[in-house]
Amino acid sequence: MRYEDSELERLEFEPSFKGRWSQAVVKAFRKRMQAIRAATDERVFYQMKSFHFERLRGARRHQHSMRLNNQFRLIVEYEGESPNKTIVVISIEDYH
Repeated sequence: MRYEDSELERLEFEPSFKGRWSQAVVKAFRKRMQAIRAATDERVFYQMKSFHFERLRGARRHQHSMRLNNQFRLIVEYEGESPNKTIVVISIEDYH
């Protein structure tokens, strides 16, 4: 796993850090990161309906989003080929 934004890496690993996000978004982000680390591959995310895991469109077709809550999405992408894919955590985005 790799982080495009070092602030997101801090958000996952520093318990007292919450950056510019609400406590609810931070909690959801950390929960998703646990699921990402436990997953064998991205097919697991499609099976978890509450994640709303989907490929983005247009210029961002190489990226995927998963729901953190009704307003925020976690944006990720993959580097490499199976079975050696690396997930890259890109950003948390407001979808409203």
